[in-house]
Amino acid sequence: VLFMTRFGYTFVLLLICFRPTESDEHDHKYQDNEEVVLWMNTVGPYHNRQETYTYLSLPFCVGPKASISHYHETLGEALLGVELEFSGLDILFKAPVAKTTYCEITLSSAKLQAFIYAVKNHYWYQMYIDGLPIWGIVGEHDESDNSYYLWTHKKFEIGYNGNRIVDVNLTSEVKTKLVPNQKISLTYEVIWKPSTVRFEERFDKYLDPSFFQHRIHWFSIFNSFMMVIFLVGLVSMILMRTLRKDYARYSKDEEMDDMVGNEWQIVQVERDLGDEYGWKQVHGDVFRPPTHTLLFSALVGTGHQIAVVVLCVILFAIMGELYTERGSLLSTAIFV
Repeated sequence: VLFMTRFGYTFVLLLICFRPTESDEHDHKYQDNEEVVLWMNTVGPYHNRQETYTYLSLPFCVGPKASISHYHETLGEALLGVELEFSGLDILFKAPVAKTTYCEITLSSAKLQAFIYAVKNHYWYQMYIDGLPIWGIVGEHDESDNSYYLWTHKKFEIGYNGNRIVDVNLTSEVKTKLVPNQKISLTYEVIWKPSTVRFEERFDKYLDPSFFQHRIHWFSIFNSFMMVIFLVGLVSMILMRTLRKDYARYSKDEEMDDMVGNEWQIVQVERDLGDEYGWKQVHGDVFRPPTHTLLFSALVGTGHQIAVVVLCVILFAIMGELYTERGSLLSTAIFV
């Protein structure tokens, strides 16, 4: 009976493992005319990329498609606070889409000020298609007449190799001037192009140092450097003041070694008695067992475990491509 029970459990597990699967962004394989999801991630100022907000924090609108066939969120994404929002755009694999209006915005006073603030601070947004990141600029400021414009057309050029998406490019077009109470139409266009880029190499362009503009904050580096020098000098001064008498006494060792007879014995006794003060009174306490041995060993053991986890995650990051999936680095650390 026990053998049959184990056999039944094993058979059920095999059925689960070999069940039919659908092709989608989970395994990055698609069939013709299959749904391709465009996710909206964050929006924020270009010159401060740590400051991010949800895409719909600006008065954007989404497409008419209200639901999708699947939703995927990993543990790492949930813990990192990644909240992807469905764009509502209807995109099918290898199915081109001509210029189509997907929603309209009426610029009330609040919406107008929100867009003007975003354009003035050079806001940009991030999207994902099949795990590939895409960036776009919200609008543009014309300093000649102090007017603000919103990019209203998104042109997607998606490259595919076989049944996989290997490249995505976004071109923002059609500048629309921001005017109160104006109705703005947001449009999109999808162009599919065959590509020779291998699926394993589709993230290589994001690893190119010239892909992003890295701004070196020299003032922050100088400020940190001066802070380190100040702290090192402060600690050194405290140590020198604390150990000054010890240094002076140790410098007389050679003179004491030259003394003989009773005079040397008296000085030796005085030196031994003088040593019994300050930090020297507890120098032997390090050899005593701690009072809470179990708690101490647990904390030390946890520290070793964390060190091993960090080492394993670094090795996995070197050997694998954890940067290709959102939250994969944190998920790997948790499971290790």
